[in-house]
Amino acid sequence: MTDYVEPLGKRILIRKDESRHTTRGGIVLPDKAEIPTITGRVVEISAQIERDHDFPIRKYDKVLFHPKSAIPVDLEPDNVLYVVPIEDVVAVFRRSTAKTKKKAAGDDEMEEGEEG
Repeated sequence: MTDYVEPLGKRILIRKDESRHTTRGGIVLPDKAEIPTITGRVVEISAQIERDHDFPIRKYDKVLFHPKSAIPVDLEPDNVLYVVPIEDVVAVFRRSTAKTKKKAAGDDEMEEGEEG
């Protein structure tokens, strides 16, 4: 039997990214001066969020979240899982593809050529 966490209500389960010990400039920080990380991957989504098209969050998305209301889940050793209210998710990281860039460029050309 395998245990798992299913968030209820308007919540998602996030695996928090590892905290950084090095700045972008390459300075190594002592363990006590860790840079807090509030990004992570969506592991599970409640059924209520999955049905609601107002929230463009899907499983495996990388998200930025406010940790204030996040509830830590101690399910596995060395596993940093948090149940997070959807209101505390402030951004979803997306990658643009060449196809969407071409489409956007095509839309701009149409707008320039249109007469108003």
